[in-house]
Amino acid sequence: MGKEPDTYDPDKALRNSLRFSVSAMAQPAPPTSSAAAGVRNSQKSIGFIANAVKRKHSFIQFFMMTGILLLSVRSVGQKYRINDLRGDTSALKQEQEDLTGRMNHIKRGLLAEAAREPSGLFASRLHHLFGDDN
Repeated sequence: MGKEPDTYDPDKALRNSLRFSVSAMAQPAPPTSSAAAGVRNSQKSIGFIANAVKRKHSFIQFFMMTGILLLSVRSVGQKYRINDLRGDTSALKQEQEDLTGRMNHIKRGLLAEAAREPSGLFASRLHHLFGDDN
């Protein structure tokens, strides 16, 4: 009379999946050759070029925006590099002032010791080396 409602039958599902996999294995693979692959690749490249020509305004805009982005990144890098160089410059100036002060202190000490020598030969030699006109 009436048809029974469909119920899940795991054996039937297994048989169907096996039948599908066997039929898929029985079908031969489509022939592939380097010539066919070359034709497909050239068609893809022609398609890409045709697409680029068709949407050239979008491509130009994309490349312009990419260039602007790269220039912005480079600018930010240069800004940080300039700030680092300013810091290095101030540190080097401070170090130069410190070394000049130490050098002048040593020079004054040597001249003071040379002045205590009775002959004055050492003091005149130091004045000559330091370029003092005193």
